[in-house]
Amino acid sequence: MQAPMLVLKNNTQRESGRKVQLGNIKAAKTISDVIRTCLGPKAMLKMLMDPMGGIVMTNDGNAILREIQVQHPAAKSMIEISRTQDEEVGDGTTSVIVLAGELLKVAEPFLTENMHPTVIIAAYRQALEDLVEIMGKEISVSVDTNNREEMIKIIKSSLGTKFMKGWNDLACGIALDAVKCVHLEQGGHKEIDIKRYAKVEKVPGGTIEESMILDGVMFNKDVTHTGMRRRIENPRIIMLDCNLEYKKGESQTNLEFMQETDFRKILQLEEDYIKQICEDIIALKPDLVITEKGVSDLAQHFLLKAGITAIRRLRKSDMNRVQRCVGGQIVHRTDELKESDVGTMCGLFEIKKFGDEYFTFLTKCKDPKACTILLRGASKDVLMEVERNLQDAMNVARNVLMDPQLVPGGGAVEAALAHRLNEKSKTIPGVGQWPYRAVAEALMVIPKTLMQNCGVNTIRTMTALTAKHATEGTTWGVNGDTGAIVDMNEFGVWDTFQVKAQVFKTAIETAILLLRIDDIVSGVKKQSDLDAEKMAGKLQAPPAEPPSEE
Repeated sequence: MQAPMLVLKNNTQRESGRKVQLGNIKAAKTISDVIRTCLGPKAMLKMLMDPMGGIVMTNDGNAILREIQVQHPAAKSMIEISRTQDEEVGDGTTSVIVLAGELLKVAEPFLTENMHPTVIIAAYRQALEDLVEIMGKEISVSVDTNNREEMIKIIKSSLGTKFMKGWNDLACGIALDAVKCVHLEQGGHKEIDIKRYAKVEKVPGGTIEESMILDGVMFNKDVTHTGMRRRIENPRIIMLDCNLEYKKGESQTNLEFMQETDFRKILQLEEDYIKQICEDIIALKPDLVITEKGVSDLAQHFLLKAGITAIRRLRKSDMNRVQRCVGGQIVHRTDELKESDVGTMCGLFEIKKFGDEYFTFLTKCKDPKACTILLRGASKDVLMEVERNLQDAMNVARNVLMDPQLVPGGGAVEAALAHRLNEKSKTIPGVGQWPYRAVAEALMVIPKTLMQNCGVNTIRTMTALTAKHATEGTTWGVNGDTGAIVDMNEFGVWDTFQVKAQVFKTAIETAILLLRIDDIVSGVKKQSDLDAEKMAGKLQAPPAEPPSEE
């Protein structure tokens, strides 16, 4: 008999074939079940402890999965799609996981019946192409982005599932104003950079109702000298990214003094240099100087004598926002300052105190292209959740401005697409029609989960919803609060086309990816790591047995 041949090392684990595919499906279903209760207006919150001992309370799919530590490779790729969804469109992070898990679940019976994965994949791909086309041409409707009421209604449907739904009007107004503020259009190219130019400042204390959007910026800084003015109307602002102190050597610098007067000369040179840069600034008669670097005591003295307020060590990102609000330019050298570099579009500079912290406000700006959202709330955890909700709301507003197409919400678009795909599957020849039909079945998981989270009779309501779509049109969905079947035209819940298209694409493509895997090889540990541990004495030899006495 021939001895077995080993190709892989002893410390390598390998799984292949059907076992891997079913294992991947099980892992995806487990991840999907974790956050299934986080979908819809009746969503539950999850409380997670991070390794540092901090807590996260949220129902945002991405925020939950970011904190969960998993070992299975398929589960890791599921978590990754939630992050992709969040970065791409900012909403739909829970839906995409629930749908991807369901798409894999409906593929399981085909695999157990020995259908080849490539047949299932081809059907899934065809279904994805068809449903995006149907949704774009037959179900979506366009929206007027200048109609404020319509826009707020759209943002409300996103916030309706979140913690902030009790302060819907306030949050929707803030999100819409922030996105409109940072919206730039140059030569037909739209730019809405929320991440850089719509900063959220969280200040614990007060109530959520005190949150607001500023027509300017704020940051956590105080003046450098107590004698400087803390309130200036219509200030002239100079922005610098250079030191207002004597330049230090790049590396270690040694000076040799031959006479005692030399030391005084060096000190005088430093003083003259600082005086010169302060005179360059004072020549333009500014009221406020903001620098990204330090301001020495001597520079503070010269600026204070000239009645100029100075703020130091501002972050680069904050400085860019200031520049977009007050006009002017950020200057690197004081001797190159000119009148056009001075920012004059700010109406009011003032410093306010919240708790123990001082905050600088630059408000009443004329046509600002950056803004700060000031959030107040009872505790840090509440503020973190409110910020996550606001980010979602701003992303929805951005998506509508970039692509003003809407689809009915509350599971209506999924039910409509499921009905269309079922009809279309009858025209598909061969065995491929069954996995194609399974996609339609998987889509129904969204309205079904909404019903389950409301606590209504799922089977009866699902039957009623399917009947409505078969006879009365595409806008019938689930009222997420009561579980009743409602017409979304009257109920007013709409989702953005961009978010829904991204959810379907990401979920189906992930299902396809995981179905293609038929082998998992995992090295338990690299040999080099084992050698290193031996060198470190971590892997000690077992103690020798005492000699037996015979």
